[in-house]
Amino acid sequence: MNIAIFGGSFDPPHIGHKKIVEKALEMLEIEQLFVVPTFLSPFKETFSAPPALRLEWLQKIFASTPKTKVLSYECDQHRQVPTIETVLHVKHLYPQAHIYLIMGSDAYATLPLWRRYEELSSLVEYVVATRSTRSYPEDLKILPIHVNISSTKLRESFDEMFIPQAIRNEVQAYYNS
Repeated sequence: MNIAIFGGSFDPPHIGHKKIVEKALEMLEIEQLFVVPTFLSPFKETFSAPPALRLEWLQKIFASTPKTKVLSYECDQHRQVPTIETVLHVKHLYPQAHIYLIMGSDAYATLPLWRRYEELSSLVEYVVATRSTRSYPEDLKILPIHVNISSTKLRESFDEMFIPQAIRNEVQAYYNS
């Protein structure tokens, strides 16, 4: 069984996140894709939208996406959860699974700083969603994504066209309040 994990703050979730999931389902031979919002990113001090709200938004976005489930594991812990812990949780649920870990190119560049990086690398196959044409190791799976947006930029300068229709009004109301 092949499983993919796509984690992030999703603060707010945007069409780039949706396109990453769609591209992963198209390019990877997977039976299940877990979208995993963080309670609080290990690389951040705080969040804007609370975890329960981000979880709800993601559930609305991916409710009808085949093979895709929003996993509340990290939010349920009510603390920062390193990726290795989430991977071990999924491995416990699916001991025979081959696990793909999907991330953006910025996250991939920081991998050596991640907690228990060597152990994580032995448990997953990395998949990088990238907007650039920079070079990567030949054996690395790449998901080419052509949406140049980040959640940080969206919070600073809200543009509704980058928010999935299913949550657009809620996200706009939250960040403009």
